[in-house]
Amino acid sequence: MRLNKYLAKAGIASRREADNLIRMATTTVNGEIVLNPAYDVKQDDEIRYDSTVINPASESVVVMFNKPKGVISSMKDTHGRKTVLDYISSKYRLVPVGRLDKNSTGLLLLTNDGDLHHYLTHPKNQICRDYEVVIESRLSSQQVKMMAQGLSIGRGEYGKADVLSQRTKKGRTVAVLRLRQGKNREIRRIFKRLKIRLFSLHRFSFATLDLGKLKEGEYRALLPHETQQIRQ
Repeated sequence: MRLNKYLAKAGIASRREADNLIRMATTTVNGEIVLNPAYDVKQDDEIRYDSTVINPASESVVVMFNKPKGVISSMKDTHGRKTVLDYISSKYRLVPVGRLDKNSTGLLLLTNDGDLHHYLTHPKNQICRDYEVVIESRLSSQQVKMMAQGLSIGRGEYGKADVLSQRTKKGRTVAVLRLRQGKNREIRRIFKRLKIRLFSLHRFSFATLDLGKLKEGEYRALLPHETQQIRQ
């Protein structure tokens, strides 16, 4: 097995991303730094990434998690805050597919499959992500158009979102948005640009998946046919 594929199967990164990581001297074989992604890993080789021994997973695992508010979407936190891995028990090294910020809730996928992770997060694949947001006022037709066309959200980036529906609830607006890019804090930056106060943000759908009856703080492994659907 090539070294880049070994890293991908260990959930480190996609094979393409692993090429770059290996060339950055992050990976050792039997204590020696190897810079060649095509290195042929032998059965008895000890592979370390960032000084930690890694092993390829025997199976591809994808987990759906209903993230509560206040939980960090990372593998560890230097400030001692709860992370998604505090809720999930697995013998495999699972990596979040994208992020939900600390104050956002809802559907978050985790996987040990580096190639699948790359496919689901790469902007060119236009994977749909649906959110329910609560905001202070109804979006005007002009604002809806601006969001669909894309508007500057800083750092040289443009945020885009399709407004699928709007309704009024207790004096506030509940809107359903669809994103296809997954930029960092994209929805929050869009509403900041529009000067509209955002009260809550909840992701309920990712690709062909939805939370269903999965309760907050709970997780489940995807069924084989569900995993196959999100690969297409």
